[in-house]
Amino acid sequence: MSDLYTPPADTGLELIYLDQYLVVVSKPSGLLSVPGRGEDKQDSLLVRVQNRYPDALVAHRLDRDTSGLIVFPRGAKVHRQLSMMFEKRDMQKSYVAVVLGKLEPETGEVNLPLCVDWPNRPLHMVDHQNGKPAITRYHVLNYDPLTTRSRVALEPVTGRTHQLRVHMQALGHPIVGDTLYGGNPLGNEPRLLLHAHTLDFAHPVTGKPLELEAPLHF
Repeated sequence: MSDLYTPPADTGLELIYLDQYLVVVSKPSGLLSVPGRGEDKQDSLLVRVQNRYPDALVAHRLDRDTSGLIVFPRGAKVHRQLSMMFEKRDMQKSYVAVVLGKLEPETGEVNLPLCVDWPNRPLHMVDHQNGKPAITRYHVLNYDPLTTRSRVALEPVTGRTHQLRVHMQALGHPIVGDTLYGGNPLGNEPRLLLHAHTLDFAHPVTGKPLELEAPLHF
């Protein structure tokens, strides 16, 4: 990730769901989930959400260059409940990505332990000795022989940093636009083609089943 941070223009929130307990929005690619270090990294989805909903708090994040669903609990009580749900993995998440090449077999599971690559932070890597368990399920949605790219549904069973990106790289099919993990070999891709697409969970207060989906823009 480059230190140069040029967030996308603030054209308003892409609101997916709203009630007195939750704000769910689709984050654009290129925007930090929360403020980073330094004056130049203060613009973030959290700041934009809190400008409209001051009681919104952070329960989870997405990488800066990943787009898609983020749930903001409103108030400390809901924050505790939602954070516990993420910790217990009571949330069914799915992502959509476009990867280089033809992914075969079309359905599978990647079970490779991951850890931070300390000399090359913020990169992460497969490490069978020191890595933490990481599992990703995938299913090919379609393959385009003209571009030699595959559109893939991804389900992270675990939630390690950069998990989907490293696992796709490990299969030899990095995510298109991924400047860290080999998905932008020509240096001309406008964004990372990874999107947090759906999120299914029981409402932390009412218990009502929520099936949320953020529209794809690629």
